[in-house]
Amino acid sequence: MIGCLCIHGFTGSPYEVQPLADYLRDHTDWKIAVPVLPGHGETLSLKKVSCTEWLDCAEAALLELLDECETVYIIGFSMGGLIAAYLTARHPVQKLVMLSAAAKYINPVQVKEDVKMMVQDLREKKLHENELFLRYREKLLMTPPGAARQFQKVVGLARPAFKKINVPVFIAQGTADGIVPLKSAAYIYRRLSSAERHLYYSPEAKHLICHTGNTEELFKKVFTFLSE
Repeated sequence: MIGCLCIHGFTGSPYEVQPLADYLRDHTDWKIAVPVLPGHGETLSLKKVSCTEWLDCAEAALLELLDECETVYIIGFSMGGLIAAYLTARHPVQKLVMLSAAAKYINPVQVKEDVKMMVQDLREKKLHENELFLRYREKLLMTPPGAARQFQKVVGLARPAFKKINVPVFIAQGTADGIVPLKSAAYIYRRLSSAERHLYYSPEAKHLICHTGNTEELFKKVFTFLSE
């Protein structure tokens, strides 16, 4: 049996990776696991939650798959991509997929464009229709400073892991991502020890790469990479 662990991002939920998880369920008989990291989900409760708890949660889900399946893959989105890399360096994972992985974060050029669009929607009294504003408004209000520091600790733990990874890796990055800049994907690509590594830029995709841009093309590329 093949198992696939999908890990969502910081202040996120399985929603972020659900379209890809559903695609894999529809096209395979794999066992797909999509855990909710502590303090995350549709209602955030991140106060006093440590990055160790996030790592332990993802690792527990991975160990369960490794116990049940002969072959295991990991897909990680944003901070989940960093957790996925950290785990891949420590466990017998066969392939790794990193989506919008936040080794570096905040793309000032795209943020400027997104803010410009929000201001325009505000003037036209359509801000309540701006999906980016609606999705991140609550996150900004509900994310304590301590949680942001825990996220930074995950980044610090993941970066040294890149050079320890030698399994096949597929990296995908949206060209219109306002959270993670394009250079993050290139940074990860250069530091991997993997002989097989792929770097794909999804045209016009924003940070939520499984929900924006040409998702069908992205999902097909991920599926082909994992299936070959």
